[in-house]
Parts: sequence; C-alpha cells; structure tokens
Amino acid sequence: MTTTPKMPALFIGHGSPMNALERNRYTEAWRALGASLAKPKAVLCISAHWLTRGLAVTTMPKPRTIHDFGGFPQALFDVRYPAPGSPALAGRVCELLKPLPVALDTEWGLDHGAWSVLVHLFPGADVPVVQLSLDATQPEAFHYAIGQQLAALRDEGVLILGTGNVVHNLRRLDVQTGAAHDWATRFEAFARQAVRARDHAALIDWRAQGADAALATPTPEHYWPLLPVLGTQAVDERAEIVIDGIELGAISMMTVQID
Repeated sequence: MTTTPKMPALFIGHGSPMNALERNRYTEAWRALGASLAKPKAVLCISAHWLTRGLAVTTMPKPRTIHDFGGFPQALFDVRYPAPGSPALAGRVCELLKPLPVALDTEWGLDHGAWSVLVHLFPGADVPVVQLSLDATQPEAFHYAIGQQLAALRDEGVLILGTGNVVHNLRRLDVQTGAAHDWATRFEAFARQAVRARDHAALIDWRAQGADAALATPTPEHYWPLLPVLGTQAVDERAEIVIDGIELGAISMMTVQID
C-alpha cells in the first residue's frame, strides 16, 4: 500500500512579476525547491493579490491566468499558466474551515502572486491549483488560525503556498542603487529570526516592531500570507529560510519552507 507523503508548506517572497520571466538567484532557488519536492496532488495558494470581504476559494476546473498589473513588457502579459483547478480541493477547504463561510468563486483564477512563482516551482503546469483569498476585514490572528485549520491538507498531499513579501514598500524603492534601507534589513532580520525560532506570537504581533514595521509593511496584505503558512507548522517541524535578500531597497525576497 502506498502512502501519501506529507507535503511542506511554503512562503515565497514573489517580488516583481518579472520574476516569472527572469532567471536569477531567487527564481533558480524556486526551481531547485520545486524539483526537490515530491509531486503534490494539488497546491492551495494564498496570494497577497486576492483580497476579499470574507473568504473565497476558486472552484473552476480551468482557472484563467490573471495579469493584474500594468506597465510591464508585453512578454509578461503573454504568459499563461494553464494548470487545472480542483473543485474537490475547494470543497475540502470549505469543510476544514467550517463554521466559517467560504464563497465558491468561479471568476478569479490565478493572479500573478501565484503564477509568477508556480512557473518556476512546477513549470509543467501539471499540478492542480486552487486559490484561497485573504479576508481583508480580519486581523493577523485570524490568518494564522486559517493555517491551523488547513494543516490537515498537508497530510493529504496538498502543498500549501503563501506568496507575498515580508517587506513591501513600493513608495520607498531605490531603483538607482538598489541598496537596502536600514529599516528593511532590520525588519527582515526580525522575521528571519522569529521564523527560525518558531516565535509565531512575535510574527503575529509584527506591528510591535514599531517604526521599522510601519516602513517595511505600510499595508499588511503582502505580509499576511506568511501567517497561514506558519499556522500549519507542527511542533516537531522546522522552518528553513531557503533564500532571502532585499531587492530595490524595500522588497524582501525571503522564502520559508516548513517541513
């Protein structure tokens, strides 16, 4: 009898949508990570780019590739990631999240927070992908608890993937030198140390980092996807920083693997 291997949970700092096309140290790390994994039955992705009031989950059999950005080369708009969906996984997500209501969505698809990473993790687009939205009305503890409720999926062969950036301040980008701002370096170091130490309470209460937190994460949606990933971590599991670094002064590319 074959057993289903427990899948890891990943948080990937996705950075610019151009990472979908580029081969750099981050995308090479994502490719190596994908190649190192047992093939999952499906991926449940929680992206910084799908914010809703209440929770929603994609349930279409063929999710569209969403180009939710502007000002990039046509080659990026030409990218398609034709992975199938999984109505069955969407139903399982609803079951695990009860009694929370979860809307069954047939319109969204895969946004760039998902596919710009997935094109490297699973370039064959042969793993079903379902997206779960972020409830923009809820606090950090809620997003963490979502991960706790969904942790059983990992034992069922589902890879849980959060994509965002723990430092994400587009107004403070340094496109001239690319040098990391001191506050960005400090906040990423805080997150890195807390992830490794399994200090989830500190990561939930990230605003306690004061001025550094306010500059690193002026709006929380890119930070939030880290929290459900942490929520899936079992007491005997470790969290590894696969790669990190600050791009353009104010975007953290930290990737976390929990297994």
